[in-house]
Amino acid sequence: MNKLDRYILMRLFAITLFVLGLLILIFILIDFSENSDEFADKGAELAEIWGRYYLNYIPEMTRLVSPVAVLVACLILTGQMTERLEITAIKASGISLYRLIVPYLIFGVTVAAIVSYLDATVIPNSNAERIAFEQQYLSKSGERIDRGGIFRQDSDSTVVNINFYDASANIGYRVTFLEFEEDKISKIITANRMTWVDSTRTWVTNRAQNRIFNENAYEEFETEDEEIKLNILPRDLTRRTSDIYQLTYPEALEYIASIERIGAGGISLPKVQLFSRMAYPISIVVVCFIGFAIATERRKGGKGFYIAAGLSFSFIYLTMMKVIEPFGAAGTITPEFAAFFPHVFFFILGIFALLIAKK
Repeated sequence: MNKLDRYILMRLFAITLFVLGLLILIFILIDFSENSDEFADKGAELAEIWGRYYLNYIPEMTRLVSPVAVLVACLILTGQMTERLEITAIKASGISLYRLIVPYLIFGVTVAAIVSYLDATVIPNSNAERIAFEQQYLSKSGERIDRGGIFRQDSDSTVVNINFYDASANIGYRVTFLEFEEDKISKIITANRMTWVDSTRTWVTNRAQNRIFNENAYEEFETEDEEIKLNILPRDLTRRTSDIYQLTYPEALEYIASIERIGAGGISLPKVQLFSRMAYPISIVVVCFIGFAIATERRKGGKGFYIAAGLSFSFIYLTMMKVIEPFGAAGTITPEFAAFFPHVFFFILGIFALLIAKK
């Protein structure tokens, strides 16, 4: 690594940090102005708003706006070097654009690795605290996926139906258990309610009616408080669209495996969310290609053009990611394709832009 590489890397880090801080500050000011009335109505204290909500929101905001900050940094730095004819002098000294982009790629990969590490370890914990605050003080809390008519497969021979589940009390109402032997029903249990007991990590039914079937007849009896051991946990009945964002990568993979095991529907949505999280840091490397290729030629408008181009490109990139995700969640396309296709497409576009740039 020579002096030019170090100069580019230091400038990129400095500009990125400045833009990142500015974007986060703007986001916080806008969000606070929109939610201040609701904070006041729900009785949230100022120290709690800033300490519990916004402090825990900063890691997620950092992840979200990092590609924009990196893109703007690449555009501004490369644009400055182009306007000052530094790019021309560098090329005249025998250094090609392909060599010049190396420190940009080192920077992009480094930032992507940092964001990926934060997303895998730190950000889920802060998201969990922030989402808990939103559920308490804001009306935009995560949407429940399961509300009523819940069906779960506890094992190959047991199916559970819950008419309504109260997530705040961990109580299911009007519960039916069906046990099978081969293709016949062997046992049916119906209960008014089913309560989760933390101490024993079991479910307890209240006023359950049991029917045990044999070949020619069935036996029927009632129980007042019957302990039932199931592989189904409360978290399997209280799914929200924000669940994946509160889990580390290993926890999220275990969560998805648990959903598949219990036979719950809507498995594509958390898969798309998880794969999108994993693929998101790739966008940082992609924007390094795009920003460098755009700014290596002198443009009318100077810095204004580069900033406008960066924001426009970021909008198109983000729109494509958000448009394709619902198709993956609905099962029209695979979750993996929905998560990775936008990044692959713009990565190819970035390489093409670099190839056609003036050498």
